[in-house]
Amino acid sequence: MTINNFNFAGKKAIVRVDFNVPLNEQGIITDDTRIRGALPTLKKILADGGALIIMSHMGKPKGKVKPSLSLGQIKDAVAAALGTPVQFAPDCAKAHDAAAALKQGEVLLLENLRFYPEEEGKPVGIEKDDPMYESAKKEMKERQKEFAKTLASYADCYVNDAFGTAHRKHASTAVIADYFDADHKMLGLLMEKEVQAVDNILSNIKHPFTAIMGGSKVSTKIGIIENLMDKVDNLILCGGMTYTFAKAQGGKIGNSICEDDKLELALDIIKQAKQKGVNLVLGTDCVAADNFSNDANTQVVDAKNIPDGWEGMDAGPETRKLFADAIKGAKTILWNGPAGVFEFEAFTGGSKAIAEAIADATAEGAYSLIGGGDSVACINKFGMADKVSYISTGGGALLEAIEGKVLPGVAAIKQ
Repeated sequence: MTINNFNFAGKKAIVRVDFNVPLNEQGIITDDTRIRGALPTLKKILADGGALIIMSHMGKPKGKVKPSLSLGQIKDAVAAALGTPVQFAPDCAKAHDAAAALKQGEVLLLENLRFYPEEEGKPVGIEKDDPMYESAKKEMKERQKEFAKTLASYADCYVNDAFGTAHRKHASTAVIADYFDADHKMLGLLMEKEVQAVDNILSNIKHPFTAIMGGSKVSTKIGIIENLMDKVDNLILCGGMTYTFAKAQGGKIGNSICEDDKLELALDIIKQAKQKGVNLVLGTDCVAADNFSNDANTQVVDAKNIPDGWEGMDAGPETRKLFADAIKGAKTILWNGPAGVFEFEAFTGGSKAIAEAIADATAEGAYSLIGGGDSVACINKFGMADKVSYISTGGGALLEAIEGKVLPGVAAIKQ
């Protein structure tokens, strides 16, 4: 069943969205991309004459109630985006009455799903090496099923529009689908677009293909890097992970972030790129700071010769040119992860240079896919969202899909 073929008139639909939006200290949303992304699905249900139950997680409360991660903070923003009042259920597992009373055209937002450990389905307070872990895990899986069953009981149909969590087998993203037949569970419009965007990258690659992988740790990106080696012509590695590469090659990196246990891995990636004929682009210079703050003293230094007491915070001017050259002329572009600490205005230059180069290449006919929270925040910060082909709401899900892994949130609907 697809959402466009389904008539929600007189039905209650429970929709899993990804409203894990960034909030400032006052609890105000600083980037509403994910809310805007879900609007077509939510509005379609209301326009049909359905009642809408919205569920999401926020942050990582690890099964505990944390007021700073309450979805109550975003209720008014969701109402404003939808153009209709939104009711709030302060306990997602005790919303039977609120859901039952919901009338056609009305909206109910459930409290943070992850306030319950059953959502993620991981045993709490017990380590994996504990002899009781396996039995605790089995018990939690049963509790997870009950939690999913409770959520399912609120509605007549289930829609998964949360691509950002599609790689997790959580109660609300996969297990809940077991309680609906094939005609009453479907992917939302955003999910369908996301799955199609991944398909464009994987099945319809036009060369040259340039991938840009940023972020602080090589360990979190190793699977995708190795998978891309067989697909890309140019692989740009940027952000904090590059200092691990610099140290592995004998460089001095001062106080820069580094995974000392991944030095051999970094050298192996360099070797793999050579063997496969991939143009691996690593920075030659960087903007170093004497403190991790926006108003720190800065200097441009050789990326392999950062002075003691200083740390690399952004790509330097020469590196930015190297990145732009590797992006120029590309026909397929994938960007995941910033080139520096872009949250600080003083260190946005590298990420902005990448964004501008991608926009230029897109204008020349390239297909560009931007994915992952930080990259999306970057492209929005620079006001360039309309200058790329597609912005994905998913970080981990996008990377796992491109790695070729089956996404449980998609599989649960399609099986």
